[in-house]
Amino acid sequence: MQKMKFFVDTHDQANGTFPQGISKEDFAGFYKKYEAACEEEGVVSLRVHVGFEAGRAFCLNMAPDADAVRRVHDKVGLPFDEITEVTMATPGDMFFAKVA
Repeated sequence: MQKMKFFVDTHDQANGTFPQGISKEDFAGFYKKYEAACEEEGVVSLRVHVGFEAGRAFCLNMAPDADAVRRVHDKVGLPFDEITEVTMATPGDMFFAKVA
């Protein structure tokens, strides 16, 4: 299995990267297509935080690289503001990890 990293991608209606007026039902249907594209590209969609009223979304994916996340977005025609590689920082990660 290929080594995976974590990525957050952002979408904002003000920038034209979040569909204006999308309903929860429409989003659920769209997300099924997104998951299928993820499977094709070896990306795992872990979580999506959506603010329907604010017109924003923050997606957490696990992928081999940012290009795989970009390809998923291209396949479903979803623009994004940015894709950022992130490190998980839970209290366990921060305070109980072994220091080298």
